[in-house]
Amino acid sequence: MSELHITRKDALLIQFAKSPVPGQVKTRMLGSLNPVDACELHCDLMQWTCRTLVEADLADVELWVSGSCEHTCIRACQDLGLTAVRSQYGSNLGERMFHAISDGLRRYRKLVLVGSDCPSIDESYLADALKALDHQSLVLGPANDGGYVLIGATDIEASLFQGVCWGTGAVLAETRERLVASGRGWSELSTLSDIDRPEDLPLWEAHKVRAQDAVGRA
Repeated sequence: MSELHITRKDALLIQFAKSPVPGQVKTRMLGSLNPVDACELHCDLMQWTCRTLVEADLADVELWVSGSCEHTCIRACQDLGLTAVRSQYGSNLGERMFHAISDGLRRYRKLVLVGSDCPSIDESYLADALKALDHQSLVLGPANDGGYVLIGATDIEASLFQGVCWGTGAVLAETRERLVASGRGWSELSTLSDIDRPEDLPLWEAHKVRAQDAVGRA
């Protein structure tokens, strides 16, 4: 685990990512992409998301990694201005998210966690999530595939992450069911798309073209 300096502020943004290992990331792309190209895509998306979070300048930003933190892609993210790089802990995604959110909320009043697969997340989306936490204790950013691209909280319970079929199209529905059962209110943002499958690649290419056009107009 590698850390930069940590300052206590009102809010924290957490980015979740897997360590880039060919054949172990972007596995749903395999067949359309070879393992090395799929890993390069993973790195590109990781750095895109990290840059978005850091340049938004809304809160401290931490990258939480599943697997080794020693990789050139992760070091490139550090160079963008991360507050810290930390290791994920837990036997499944739900346990890892609960641990990271619980840890963050011991240090910050509110927290937003995102994955590394949704380049549609921008400064405005992040700001809306943080603003929602001034009125609700939890906020979700739904994904088109039935999961969610963002979760934010001012407090959290382990039951929200237990028994969820992670990696399926039932994640968001099951999370809503747990929230209703607990009697807890929440906010939802607009629905966005992850870059997970071959059919998502045109969306990723469109994001890159728009970014290049923006640089050309600057």
